[in-house]
Amino acid sequence: MAQERRDDFQERRKHLAGLSEQELHRRFWELAEKIVDPLVELAKRNTSPSIERSVLLRMGLSSLEAKDLVQKIYEKDLLGRGAGHIVWRIAQEKGLGIREAGQALIEGKYWEDVERIFGGGDR
Repeated sequence: MAQERRDDFQERRKHLAGLSEQELHRRFWELAEKIVDPLVELAKRNTSPSIERSVLLRMGLSSLEAKDLVQKIYEKDLLGRGAGHIVWRIAQEKGLGIREAGQALIEGKYWEDVERIFGGGDR
């Protein structure tokens, strides 16, 4: 015989009852960040050049471009920031396509912007 679930919603929500819609929204995102933060840290510590090259390949860069770009990102100690994330952010900021942004970075352009956006290295 199945047991009926006790409805305790009103009891469990008491600590939220006095919050405004804006405060609830803010609380939701605070909790969401708490959940995601360990995953972000895990990804930063456990990425590798091959994983980052794979991401760039899926973003449309050639294997040679991905190899060169990941090497540059690795040398700048930014691999944990995500090669794809770096390329995407530069593309967004400069109004470029993904591949165009990647090629520009390979050519040595926009690294001062990468440093500004991402700060120092991962260490």
